[in-house]
Amino acid sequence: MGNQKKYDELRQSHPRMVYKSYSYSITSEGLRLAFEFEIDAETVFRPVAVVENRSFLDFAKPKELMDALVFNIGMIELISYWKSFCPPTVEVVCGQLDACAIDFWRKTYWHGLGEFFYTNNIATTSSTFMTIVAPTPDGAAKPLACNLGQGYIVPIGGGKDSVVTLEALAHEGRPLPLIMNPRGATIGCTAAAGYTLDEVAVIRRTIDPLLLQLNAAGCLNGHTPFSAMLAFYTLLVAACSGRANIALSNESSANEATVPGTEVNHQYSKSLEFEDDFRRYVATHIAPQFNYFSFLRPLSELQIAMLFARHERYHDVFRSCNAGSKTDSWCGHCAKCLFAFIILSPFLPPQRLATIFGHNLLDDESLRHDFDQLTGRAEVKPFECVGTVSEVNSALSMTLDRWYAHTARPALLRHYDAQPPTTPLTTLLPNHNLDSHQIGLLKQCIEKNS
Repeated sequence: MGNQKKYDELRQSHPRMVYKSYSYSITSEGLRLAFEFEIDAETVFRPVAVVENRSFLDFAKPKELMDALVFNIGMIELISYWKSFCPPTVEVVCGQLDACAIDFWRKTYWHGLGEFFYTNNIATTSSTFMTIVAPTPDGAAKPLACNLGQGYIVPIGGGKDSVVTLEALAHEGRPLPLIMNPRGATIGCTAAAGYTLDEVAVIRRTIDPLLLQLNAAGCLNGHTPFSAMLAFYTLLVAACSGRANIALSNESSANEATVPGTEVNHQYSKSLEFEDDFRRYVATHIAPQFNYFSFLRPLSELQIAMLFARHERYHDVFRSCNAGSKTDSWCGHCAKCLFAFIILSPFLPPQRLATIFGHNLLDDESLRHDFDQLTGRAEVKPFECVGTVSEVNSALSMTLDRWYAHTARPALLRHYDAQPPTTPLTTLLPNHNLDSHQIGLLKQCIEKNS
């Protein structure tokens, strides 16, 4: 419990964090956003982000709308800096928040930091970890007007999920891909889809170097809700591109807790609960014209893998490995790599998967612990964006039946007790925010693959 003591001491010595300012300006690069968060006189964070110039982006939007969008981006950015000292009070001096807005932010921070508290062995509660103080607006929240068309924005992460969304929406007025901090896989996937980088919305976000110095010096560190941060940036791109629909690629398995029996979920900001909260908050506190939803919510990871398997031109460029992200590679030694290998294994031959990942990961005994976590033999799932235990076991059962019924099993499957698959491949789950037309598009994709 060493970090509990550190947490308590840091909160006592750093009792307040102030969200001092946000600003935005049009530069030669694009729309530049800047924020200032202060812990004390010596600890002031000034992160910056740039939405790059593109012919399809108009940054000259009404000031009231731009202020609301950028202010709220700052509200989600601040949590990355708060976690270094975990001050008990956050004071917002550059904007107003009503009680409902404060409730939204405290819930988003609390669940978004669930993994951070868990992995740092910090015991705290949702009622005591943070108090948010801000000027209160006069009267009820007044959402703004925003003139948007019916086009789609699809954030691209470089993995299989966003590829499936982009392909499914390819005939809906050619969706606009959005990339934050481009890297090999994100650029490769959009190129494989037929886009040049000039046809992609690009956000370049930088972390204040002071945070990295504090991490190295021993301040608290850990996971923050990246997808919630991305959500607020997508609103800005939607407003500037005139597109109402922001189609995420978060599947149903994002709703499952990482630590069974708790609310600790590595993927909380990808969950339907967050999506619903976010949609309500945006509609009442920013503008109701935005339509943020996950296009893949009715699908399982197994269904997404089935759909992705038929898009062969992406197979050599997609990546989902955090460890290999800087080198645009699959490390081949982590739970994320093993999960991607397993979930695709019923649909691609072992030899083809071995070529993609560098070797047959199911034949790698060094991945035994990750295998046990993914299949439910360990108490806790990996703290990664991976599917449910049921999906993993269904995939392995299908793989054994298809590829290893008459040949020797690979190392991780030699003593694996397969059960009949429990994840259907043709059924759409009912809880989502898609309209009937979008559901029809998904059904067409599934039927083509059946």
